[in-house]
Amino acid sequence: MSAYLFYRKIMTSKNDISVKKCGYIAIVGRPNVGKSTLLNHLLKQKVTITSRKPQTTRNNVLGIKTEDAVQMIFIDTPGIHKGHAKALNRMMNRSAASALKDVDVIIFVVDKTHWTEEDDVVLQHVSQEKCPVIVAVNKLDQMADKEALLPHVTSIASKLPKAEIVPISALRNQNLENLEALIEKFLPENDHFFSEDQITNKTVRFMAAEIVREKIIRQIGAEVPHQIAVEIEEFKEQGKVTHISALILAEKEGQKRIIIGDKGDKLKAIGSQARQDIEKLLDTKVMLNLWVKVKSGWSDDERALKSLGLQEDDF
Repeated sequence: MSAYLFYRKIMTSKNDISVKKCGYIAIVGRPNVGKSTLLNHLLKQKVTITSRKPQTTRNNVLGIKTEDAVQMIFIDTPGIHKGHAKALNRMMNRSAASALKDVDVIIFVVDKTHWTEEDDVVLQHVSQEKCPVIVAVNKLDQMADKEALLPHVTSIASKLPKAEIVPISALRNQNLENLEALIEKFLPENDHFFSEDQITNKTVRFMAAEIVREKIIRQIGAEVPHQIAVEIEEFKEQGKVTHISALILAEKEGQKRIIIGDKGDKLKAIGSQARQDIEKLLDTKVMLNLWVKVKSGWSDDERALKSLGLQEDDF
């Protein structure tokens, strides 16, 4: 089998703009395979946060791409994982699994050559659905010898014989046009569900909180586990300035000290980086105030998760 087969141009006729196509596409996979990076690059705009740390995404996030007669509604999902120790983990798994229901296409993102037990868990969910499945074999840019991909692709094909398999690099935009062409082929004829200029279903308050959380993850790295949440307490426009107050919730005093850092240096860096990204999002000047508070056990409390907006989304 030649590697060329995986790079062939998928020929599609020019869209008839009188026939509209629209549908939901769930992006699923185990943690840290590049689902959120893929969505951001498909949209050519950042709507969901990313980091190298697994389980960064917690909520199902819609990303909407409208081009001429075609509207693709992507659902970025939390990584499906084996850990069920806390309510937060269970909620993330339920959220991802719920996104598979009633979608038109599933994109199952896997790593370039590695298949894990958590991929098997995702496979079990995907195999139960009747809609078309596209397996996106990601991180192609990290492979010097593309022929080395063939055994992995053959193995995937044996697990999902009816699926289309497309090697990609989400980060480097490699082969994403072919991926989109396949998606379009599977979408039903439908009127568009969202306006042409809408790119997500999330509010700017949600996105601001997520930006702050992203900067915490990137600044702190492995020093603080995922038991961190961000809650926007104030979001107010005054003249040409938007004032935002965000509360960072930690589970332990030690976590709080790490986030604040020596003489507040970490918290200042988090705030500075977050403010710059939020200003780009809002296209206005932002005054961002951050506080850190300890709330023990919030990640294992269903009621607390719901108050923070962490629950399965119903699309």
